[in-house]
Amino acid sequence: QVQPVESGGGLVQAGGSLRLSCAASGRTFSSYAMGWFRQAPGKEREFVAGISWSGGRIYADSVKGRFTISRDNARNTLYLQMNSLKPEDTALYYCAKARGVVATTTPASYDYWGQGTQVTVSS
Repeated sequence: QVQPVESGGGLVQAGGSLRLSCAASGRTFSSYAMGWFRQAPGKEREFVAGISWSGGRIYADSVKGRFTISRDNARNTLYLQMNSLKPEDTALYYCAKARGVVATTTPASYDYWGQGTQVTVSS
């Protein structure tokens, strides 16, 4: 099993930056794709970024050029560097382990989820 635990959320002004971390327990972290999702109040959970076993990355159009996903397999840790933050980025951010080795945008493709970390961007 890979159990994700997110950290690094907080309150930041528009234009600022945050780095989210996701520590994943379990010895098989490096064998799977990982992803970040977010959910704002009253909205459905949406894909933010994903990274495959091979290191290939995909991003939602809304964050492309501003967010960067990365992983450190030696530390079993996933990261999300968020720059140029906007108020519409405010949400609860979740880290998730994929069922396979290739990252996808579909929540159903992920089987282990963290509890989330809150990101609030003020205008």
